[in-house]
Amino acid sequence: MTSNAQATKNSITLKGSAAIVCEYLNYGINSILFQRGIYPPETFVNTQQYGLTILMSKDSKIEEFLRTVLQQTQEWLSKNLLDKISMIITNVHTKEILECWDFRVQNEAGDGTDKESGNPTSSKELKRIQQEIRDVMRQISATVSYLPLLDCICTFDVLIHTVKDCDVPEEWGETEAAFIQNSQAVQLRSFSTGLHKVDTVVNYKMTA
Repeated sequence: MTSNAQATKNSITLKGSAAIVCEYLNYGINSILFQRGIYPPETFVNTQQYGLTILMSKDSKIEEFLRTVLQQTQEWLSKNLLDKISMIITNVHTKEILECWDFRVQNEAGDGTDKESGNPTSSKELKRIQQEIRDVMRQISATVSYLPLLDCICTFDVLIHTVKDCDVPEEWGETEAAFIQNSQAVQLRSFSTGLHKVDTVVNYKMTA
């Protein structure tokens, strides 16, 4: 997924901002899958992005799943219909949720207006946004040093939290919010496109 931030006179549109956020989600989720050992390391390949080496899954099923989820995420983001995207890591055998990575989205006013659509735009430089994302990605990589070892077979899912009265595709089902008993939360850095601010928080089950 490449960033197609639409630049008109160096301004980012809502669609462009949504693309930047979803690009981050794609790299972030893949990095978490690798860092947390959800799948074997040999199923990942090195990719250069944000001035970092990021490991991306080469499993076609995971690629297709994330493509589908992020396409819908991008559409909702471009209309400011999203509150949060959650990546949950679950014990395959017990179905217990062990970790929940929350990507919380706040809509921002921007500093300009698109003449055609009337929607807000942002003049924030893409280079600066990517520097902020790089700092978050570095923190994701560092979390492995303090998160509990996942010593069981795990799987993952992605939940999208929309605002009320949002049209949801028929193939998407309603689900309960992720809940972790005896949990601890760690707040990572945030980044902003000027139109969307994204806070990344990991909630994890404390070991007994």
